[in-house]
Amino acid sequence: MAKTLDKVDVVTVGVGWTGGIVAAECAKEGLKVVGLERGERRGTQDYQRIHDEYRYAIRYDLMQDLSKETITFRNTRKEKALPMRQMGSFLLGEGLGGSGTHWNGWTFRFLPYDFEIRSMTEKKYGKDKIPDGFLLQDWGITYDEMEPYFDKFEKTAGISGETNPLGGKRSNDYPTPPMKKTPILQKFEKAAKDRGYHPYMMPSANLSETYENPDGQTIYACQYCGFCERFGCEYGAKSSPEITVIPAAEKTGNYEVRTNANVVEILKKGDKVTGVRYIDTATRQEYIQPADIVVLTSYVLNNAKLLMVSDIGEQYDPDTGRGTLGRNYCYQMNAGATGFFDDQMNTFMGAGALGMYMDDFNGDNFDHSKEDFLHGAGIWITQSGSRPIASNPVPPDVPLWGEEFKKASIHYYTRTLFVGGQGASLPFKENYLSLDPTYKDAYGLPLLQMTYNFTDQDRALHKFATERSAEIMKDMGAKEVVPENVLTDYDIVPYQTTHNTGGTTMGADPATSVVNNYLQHWDADNLFVVGAGNFAHNSGYNPTGTVGALAYRCAEGIIKYSKKGGSLV
Repeated sequence: MAKTLDKVDVVTVGVGWTGGIVAAECAKEGLKVVGLERGERRGTQDYQRIHDEYRYAIRYDLMQDLSKETITFRNTRKEKALPMRQMGSFLLGEGLGGSGTHWNGWTFRFLPYDFEIRSMTEKKYGKDKIPDGFLLQDWGITYDEMEPYFDKFEKTAGISGETNPLGGKRSNDYPTPPMKKTPILQKFEKAAKDRGYHPYMMPSANLSETYENPDGQTIYACQYCGFCERFGCEYGAKSSPEITVIPAAEKTGNYEVRTNANVVEILKKGDKVTGVRYIDTATRQEYIQPADIVVLTSYVLNNAKLLMVSDIGEQYDPDTGRGTLGRNYCYQMNAGATGFFDDQMNTFMGAGALGMYMDDFNGDNFDHSKEDFLHGAGIWITQSGSRPIASNPVPPDVPLWGEEFKKASIHYYTRTLFVGGQGASLPFKENYLSLDPTYKDAYGLPLLQMTYNFTDQDRALHKFATERSAEIMKDMGAKEVVPENVLTDYDIVPYQTTHNTGGTTMGADPATSVVNNYLQHWDADNLFVVGAGNFAHNSGYNPTGTVGALAYRCAEGIIKYSKKGGSLV
């Protein structure tokens, strides 16, 4: 029998960046907020022995337990989807802070083109430029409308960076200066500028200097230890929810975090939601948490799944094209080239977002008239700290085992660089999320099923971005340049990015979106859904900066709704 708890103003499902931002903003306005997190509590004090590559980077100690909750995957509807039993293409986080604990810290703003991609594409190239079967749509909001929220997130996180010369207009500079421009980055900068490109220091949540944010939280200066992605930060120098928005919410006295709280259902009565049902993962006790407002702030995949199992919204049907829930699932593709050098470099030092980026081939910053793809890729290099277990690059003519491999691996450990191309992903009618008809999680709920494959658009963009990356790598002085292999079918392994997007898209039309531009659900005005699932497509960037901005937009909407009720648009 479920135990019913006292009603609160707001309940959030998941306590990472989005849950923390919503909680902090609502609690500061006097709303009583409960945050439900299915993982454990953790913070800087827990990361004193974090430099264990095997435990955290190989065995994924901070990640989700896939024996309890996972997804099933297939490339096409003709295939049987099977469960992902170990982490592969992307990493599913769990615990207080979510993926904001173990991220690298790349913190971009999507381009103005991204928010109005269909309108701008049709205006410049005509409707025929959009291939059949692609579900491109505008987001229902413009970059200029989003700019204040980007600015607010960057100030909360203390982002270190410099202005993107090809990006949207900014109201302010980044709150802290860019990170160190190392000799490795200078090689990339010179090669790119010699070709007439516009490289800039990557916007980084690994801070260049100690910073106090507007909420009074201190984020310390990065030590360039090289342990960012898949690790927590023992210095408190990587901006994360546990050292910023969560303590800001808690100090109001209006916020409570409950860990080991796995939400299994959103409760609904008529056209309103009434709260959530959750299970304490330690005691197995079941609870009902009533709330005036419910906010889904967990990861992309879980937000979509909770709506599906709670029967809220219409599931997307690829046969008819009807329905929006699960529609527009997008990923990304990684292009690039590896360079082998004679000179030794300090590749073992660095930080997750210590790097340079260029957007000359991102968005619509170049003419697509003669290209057989839309959008583009950011071209980048990072010095993120090569760790010895996962970093064993050797030229293609070297065996992958034995004495010769060991010798070459040691030699090239500090003599190898990679220039990457992070490519956009556009929504295709056959790529979507749904519930699996066979497999269930540890709580008896259907697993989320992912149907996804790369398209000809992806393959053409991958080839283009790989060629551009290889050109820059050659100009950097590599004695041997090895381009990435040709893109074929998507596979659930190996790791690529955790940049899953779509499934709960935002927009101006309920026929093509799940939520409006305040992230308010079209079918229940006291239900909000915020995260990268709101993206109508994926860009040539990491998603977190845009997710953070959307969370501030969502929080503003929730506060407005708490005072007036009704639809916000």
